[in-house]
Amino acid sequence: MGGGGKGKGKGKGKGKGKGKKGKKGAVDVDIMSPAAMLNLYYIAHNAAACLEFRGFPWPGSPKKKGKKRK
Repeated sequence: MGGGGKGKGKGKGKGKGKGKKGKKGAVDVDIMSPAAMLNLYYIAHNAAACLEFRGFPWPGSPKKKGKKRK
């Protein structure tokens, strides 16, 4: 009778993230580095997309709509 099934509220849940003690200072990232350029080559389809991914959207470009969560 005392089945070992998972009941409501009997899971392990999420831990508190042992070992992380806050964020360290911001790291300087070179967006023109070879690794960043290679990544951009695979994710961007044209120059406009490239600039948009790097934080320089075209003026008047339509805003992206987020996904609706249910």
